[in-house]
Amino acid sequence: MAKRIIVAVIFLPLMLAVMLLPPSIAWTAVVCFISAAAAFELMRATGEGKLSLPMQTAVLLSAALMPLGSWAGLGTAYVSLLSFVVMAVCFWCAIRAYDGYSTPMGFFHVLVCLFGGVVIPLSLSALVELRCMERGKYLVLLAVLLTFATDAGAYFAGVFLGKHRGITKVSPNKSVEGYIGGFISGAVFAVLYGLVAGKIAGEGVNLLPLALCGLCGALATEVGDLAFSFIKRQYGVKDYGHLLPGHGGMLDRFDSMIFCGPVVLFIVRCLPVFEVLQ
Repeated sequence: MAKRIIVAVIFLPLMLAVMLLPPSIAWTAVVCFISAAAAFELMRATGEGKLSLPMQTAVLLSAALMPLGSWAGLGTAYVSLLSFVVMAVCFWCAIRAYDGYSTPMGFFHVLVCLFGGVVIPLSLSALVELRCMERGKYLVLLAVLLTFATDAGAYFAGVFLGKHRGITKVSPNKSVEGYIGGFISGAVFAVLYGLVAGKIAGEGVNLLPLALCGLCGALATEVGDLAFSFIKRQYGVKDYGHLLPGHGGMLDRFDSMIFCGPVVLFIVRCLPVFEVLQ
């Protein structure tokens, strides 16, 4: 527990500082690292030791480079190119393996690579796009802290109010009350955060998109936590990695943001959060 607290006290302020301070390329570099580390952890946990070196290399390069494209504003063409490279390399390696030139692998292994090299970095790229928007430091902080608020609300509601447990075998210790607590705490946090951020920024705020970010983002956070817990249960993995002592790997800490980031990005692009005061 002491190691967990020490790492949190050191790591969280550093991450927030890089996120909030200019230039935005610094935060982009952090997201690129998180994305590549998450892809590596996923391949190690699910690849069954069958993924060839070219496949792993293609996945890691794509995972590391895709968030950079969001920072540079390269758009769909860039994502499509990286996706094509991952698909081409992985299918070619799978075909050669099928012909008997290496350890046999199936379509499942190609899908693992596509998930690690395309889906995960594309989702995390939402955190880069949020940072690059007008008032971006407030928006990306909303997405990141929303996941923490939801997790904290779910934990404390489960501890003090949780009676109906075991609704899913993926997380048997979590209760209905815990899920509801996380949902409510996320929604309340988003609205309160928006009001405070608006005061600091000297701008008005629209409560509707903030409430939607809270409600939908909290739901996405809890789904993300269950999704990656499902993968761990299926493969008998306790932690995805050991990069953060006491906390596990990058996937253990940022699994919820993979789901929450794109949701928050979509909402704030459709409905502006801040408005200039007259």
